[in-house]
Amino acid sequence: MKRCHSCSAPLLANTNLCRYCGTRNDVDLHGKHHFVTIDHESERKCPHCAESLHTVGLDLDDGLGEFMIERCEHCFGLFFDPGEIERLLKSSVSNVFSINQQLLHNISVERYQAHSKKVKYIRCPVCDAFMRRINYGHRSGVVIDRCNAHGIWLDNGEITHLMEWKKAGGLLLHEQKIRHKNQRKQYVKSPSIPRPTSENAMSEPVLLDTLSSLIAKLFN
Repeated sequence: MKRCHSCSAPLLANTNLCRYCGTRNDVDLHGKHHFVTIDHESERKCPHCAESLHTVGLDLDDGLGEFMIERCEHCFGLFFDPGEIERLLKSSVSNVFSINQQLLHNISVERYQAHSKKVKYIRCPVCDAFMRRINYGHRSGVVIDRCNAHGIWLDNGEITHLMEWKKAGGLLLHEQKIRHKNQRKQYVKSPSIPRPTSENAMSEPVLLDTLSSLIAKLFN
């Protein structure tokens, strides 16, 4: 259970606003990842607050070089360029070899019970076009906002949920279902054994009549 950084009261899933002291909490980066603010005035705007996003650098220590994302200082939402979410999840959660179905269920139940936000389509911080709402990993419980050209927006708390989902084997389960789906498609598309048609095979009565005629000629 996440706790308020100010008064230590428990925070419900899918929220960063403390019910007791009113403090907004960064539940995704604070105390989890070492980060530094690189640019306080990015050209990209928060789709909720309309304020300039800050560019922050995270130390992932994955040997792939610098890692920078955009972060809103007001609502703590995060914007990832294409491929950055996958890199962060891979660096933060590794060595997952089993699927805990009960834990995956509990994670989703906790999120949906606390989910009170109305459905809202938001604009891409880069091109200002409306983004598509997609359930990440199909059944992770996190509905991301995606611009196919520029990246993904996550509200505060959602990347933490995705890390918990992956740690419980959610990504393994998702990949497993994709493999099974592809195998079924290949089975359906596999070529069938050709059956004889009227053009290349005699019917049984015609074949019997032909054999009878040949036998009669031999014995006459």
